[in-house]
Amino acid sequence: MADKVSEDELKPTQTEGYKAGEKKSLAEYAQLDAEDESLARWKASLGIVPGASGGAATGPKLKLHSLSLVSATAPNGAVTLDLESGNADAIKKDTLTIKEGVEYHVSFKFTVGQEVLSGLRFIQVVKRGGIPVDKTEAMIGSFSPRGEPYIKHLETEEAPSGMLARATYSVRSRLIDDDNQTLWDQSWSFKIAKDWAA
Repeated sequence: MADKVSEDELKPTQTEGYKAGEKKSLAEYAQLDAEDESLARWKASLGIVPGASGGAATGPKLKLHSLSLVSATAPNGAVTLDLESGNADAIKKDTLTIKEGVEYHVSFKFTVGQEVLSGLRFIQVVKRGGIPVDKTEAMIGSFSPRGEPYIKHLETEEAPSGMLARATYSVRSRLIDDDNQTLWDQSWSFKIAKDWAA
Protein backbone atom coordinates (compact mmCIF):
# COMPACT_ATOMS: atom_id res chain seq x y z
CA MET A 1 0.00 0.00 0.00
CA ALA A 2 1.49 3.35 -1.07
CA ASP A 3 0.10 5.29 1.90
CA LYS A 4 1.43 2.95 4.58
CA VAL A 5 3.00 4.86 7.48
CA SER A 6 6.31 3.43 8.68
CA GLU A 7 7.48 3.07 12.29
CA ASP A 8 10.17 5.70 11.66
CA GLU A 9 7.52 8.25 10.66
CA LEU A 10 5.70 7.63 13.96
CA LYS A 11 8.75 8.03 16.21
CA PRO A 12 8.07 10.62 18.90
CA THR A 13 10.29 13.64 19.40
CA GLN A 14 12.76 12.93 22.19
CA THR A 15 13.86 15.51 24.74
CA GLU A 16 17.58 15.17 25.30
CA GLY A 17 18.40 14.02 28.82
CA TYR A 18 14.79 13.16 29.74
CA LYS A 19 14.34 9.91 31.62
CA ALA A 20 10.88 8.66 32.56
CA GLY A 21 10.29 8.21 36.27
CA GLU A 22 9.94 4.88 38.01
CA LYS A 23 6.52 3.22 37.66
CA LYS A 24 4.45 3.15 40.83
CA SER A 25 1.13 1.65 41.87
CA LEU A 26 -1.85 3.85 42.79
CA ALA A 27 -1.26 3.10 46.47
CA GLU A 28 2.41 4.15 46.17
CA TYR A 29 1.41 7.41 44.47
CA ALA A 30 -1.20 8.09 47.17
CA GLN A 31 1.41 7.70 49.94
CA LEU A 32 4.16 9.60 48.13
CA ASP A 33 4.83 13.00 49.74
CA ALA A 34 1.53 12.74 51.66
CA GLU A 35 2.38 15.86 53.73
CA ASP A 36 2.73 18.13 50.66
CA GLU A 37 -0.63 19.93 50.38
CA SER A 38 -0.25 21.15 46.77
CA LEU A 39 0.87 17.70 45.62
CA ALA A 40 -2.09 16.16 47.48
CA ARG A 41 -4.47 18.46 45.53
CA TRP A 42 -2.79 17.52 42.23
CA LYS A 43 -3.04 13.80 43.06
CA ALA A 44 -6.71 14.22 44.05
CA SER A 45 -7.38 15.86 40.65
CA LEU A 46 -6.06 12.66 39.07
CA GLY A 47 -8.22 10.53 41.37
CA ILE A 48 -5.22 9.35 43.39
CA VAL A 49 -6.33 9.34 47.01
CA PRO A 50 -5.45 6.99 49.88
CA GLY A 51 -7.44 3.78 49.47
CA ALA A 52 -8.08 4.33 45.73
CA SER A 53 -8.38 1.03 43.95
CA GLY A 54 -8.22 2.31 40.39
CA GLY A 55 -9.85 0.78 37.36
CA ALA A 56 -10.17 -2.78 36.20
CA ALA A 57 -7.58 -5.21 37.52
CA THR A 58 -7.33 -6.85 34.11
CA GLY A 59 -7.72 -5.64 30.56
CA PRO A 60 -5.93 -2.97 28.58
CA LYS A 61 -4.15 -0.03 30.18
CA LEU A 62 -6.04 2.24 27.80
CA LYS A 63 -9.20 1.68 25.75
CA LEU A 64 -10.06 4.19 23.06
CA HIS A 65 -13.82 4.47 22.47
CA SER A 66 -14.02 7.02 19.66
CA LEU A 67 -12.07 9.51 17.58
CA SER A 68 -13.96 12.54 16.29
CA LEU A 69 -13.36 15.47 14.01
CA VAL A 70 -15.33 18.22 15.76
CA SER A 71 -16.55 21.33 13.95
CA ALA A 72 -19.33 23.84 14.58
CA THR A 73 -20.36 23.40 10.93
CA ALA A 74 -20.50 19.58 10.95
CA PRO A 75 -23.80 17.69 11.09
CA ASN A 76 -24.40 16.98 14.81
CA GLY A 77 -21.21 18.93 15.57
CA ALA A 78 -18.77 16.13 14.64
CA VAL A 79 -17.96 13.19 12.42
CA THR A 80 -16.88 10.20 14.48
CA LEU A 81 -15.05 6.91 14.13
CA ASP A 82 -16.57 4.43 16.57
CA LEU A 83 -13.63 2.39 17.89
CA GLU A 84 -15.63 0.18 20.29
CA SER A 85 -15.64 -2.83 17.95
CA GLY A 86 -11.86 -3.03 17.88
CA ASN A 87 -12.13 -4.25 14.28
CA ALA A 88 -9.11 -2.47 12.79
CA ASP A 89 -9.93 -3.48 9.20
CA ALA A 90 -13.50 -2.13 9.39
CA ILE A 91 -12.27 1.12 10.96
CA LYS A 92 -9.64 1.46 8.21
CA LYS A 93 -12.36 1.26 5.53
CA ASP A 94 -14.68 3.82 7.22
CA THR A 95 -13.67 7.14 5.62
CA LEU A 96 -14.69 10.35 7.40
CA THR A 97 -15.66 13.33 5.24
CA ILE A 98 -14.53 16.85 6.17
CA LYS A 99 -15.82 19.98 4.46
CA GLU A 100 -12.99 21.96 2.89
CA GLY A 101 -11.84 25.14 4.62
CA VAL A 102 -13.62 24.56 7.95
CA GLU A 103 -12.08 24.81 11.39
CA TYR A 104 -12.09 21.52 13.28
CA HIS A 105 -10.24 19.72 16.02
CA VAL A 106 -9.51 16.08 16.78
CA SER A 107 -11.19 14.75 19.91
CA PHE A 108 -10.97 11.31 21.45
CA LYS A 109 -12.73 9.48 24.24
CA PHE A 110 -10.88 6.87 26.29
CA THR A 111 -10.77 5.04 29.60
CA VAL A 112 -7.74 4.14 31.67
CA GLY A 113 -7.81 0.64 33.10
CA GLN A 114 -5.10 -0.66 35.39
CA GLU A 115 -2.63 2.00 36.47
CA VAL A 116 -1.69 5.65 36.17
CA LEU A 117 -0.67 6.49 32.60
CA SER A 118 2.08 9.10 32.67
CA GLY A 119 3.05 11.30 29.76
CA LEU A 120 0.34 10.16 27.35
CA ARG A 121 1.16 11.46 23.85
CA PHE A 122 -0.79 11.50 20.59
CA ILE A 123 1.16 11.05 17.35
CA GLN A 124 -0.44 11.16 13.92
CA VAL A 125 0.91 11.05 10.36
CA VAL A 126 -1.28 12.03 7.39
CA LYS A 127 -0.41 11.02 3.81
CA ARG A 128 -1.87 11.71 0.40
CA GLY A 129 -0.80 9.52 -2.48
CA GLY A 130 2.02 8.09 -0.38
CA ILE A 131 3.51 11.50 0.42
CA PRO A 132 3.49 12.74 4.03
CA VAL A 133 1.53 16.00 4.27
CA ASP A 134 1.23 16.42 8.05
CA LYS A 135 2.56 15.09 11.33
CA THR A 136 0.95 15.95 14.65
CA GLU A 137 2.50 15.27 18.03
CA ALA A 138 0.64 16.42 21.14
CA MET A 139 1.23 15.87 24.84
CA ILE A 140 -2.09 14.78 26.34
CA GLY A 141 -1.12 14.42 30.01
CA SER A 142 -1.22 11.89 32.84
CA PHE A 143 -4.36 9.99 33.80
CA SER A 144 -5.40 7.66 36.58
CA PRO A 145 -7.88 4.80 36.28
CA ARG A 146 -11.53 5.76 36.71
CA GLY A 147 -14.91 4.44 35.67
CA GLU A 148 -16.02 7.26 33.39
CA PRO A 149 -14.18 8.04 30.15
CA TYR A 150 -11.86 10.97 29.61
CA ILE A 151 -12.45 13.23 26.59
CA LYS A 152 -9.47 15.12 25.20
CA HIS A 153 -9.42 17.77 22.46
CA LEU A 154 -6.43 18.70 20.35
CA GLU A 155 -5.75 22.17 18.95
CA THR A 156 -8.04 23.62 16.30
CA GLU A 157 -6.90 23.26 12.69
CA GLU A 158 -8.25 24.46 9.37
CA ALA A 159 -9.00 21.91 6.68
CA PRO A 160 -7.31 22.70 3.37
CA SER A 161 -9.53 23.99 0.59
CA GLY A 162 -9.58 24.16 -3.18
CA MET A 163 -9.72 21.63 -5.97
CA LEU A 164 -6.21 20.31 -5.31
CA ALA A 165 -6.94 19.67 -1.63
CA ARG A 166 -10.08 17.64 -2.32
CA ALA A 167 -8.91 14.05 -1.98
CA THR A 168 -8.75 11.08 0.35
CA TYR A 169 -5.98 11.09 2.96
CA SER A 170 -4.54 8.08 4.81
CA VAL A 171 -3.90 8.52 8.52
CA ARG A 172 -2.14 6.52 11.19
CA SER A 173 -2.73 7.63 14.77
CA ARG A 174 -1.03 6.36 17.89
CA LEU A 175 -1.13 6.95 21.65
CA ILE A 176 2.05 6.23 23.62
CA ASP A 177 3.13 6.68 27.24
CA ASP A 178 6.32 8.24 28.61
CA ASP A 179 8.12 4.89 28.21
CA ASN A 180 7.26 5.02 24.47
CA GLN A 181 5.01 1.99 24.92
CA THR A 182 2.29 1.97 22.25
CA LEU A 183 -1.12 1.86 23.93
CA TRP A 184 -3.24 2.35 20.79
CA ASP A 185 -2.39 2.34 17.09
CA GLN A 186 -4.91 2.69 14.25
CA SER A 187 -4.92 3.40 10.53
CA TRP A 188 -7.94 5.28 9.15
CA SER A 189 -8.79 7.79 6.44
CA PHE A 190 -10.61 11.03 5.77
CA LYS A 191 -11.75 12.82 2.65
CA ILE A 192 -11.74 16.58 2.03
CA ALA A 193 -14.89 17.42 0.04
CA LYS A 194 -16.97 20.45 -0.97
CA ASP A 195 -19.47 19.67 1.79
CA TRP A 196 -19.90 17.44 4.83
CA ALA A 197 -22.44 15.17 3.13
CA ALA A 198 -20.38 14.58 -0.04
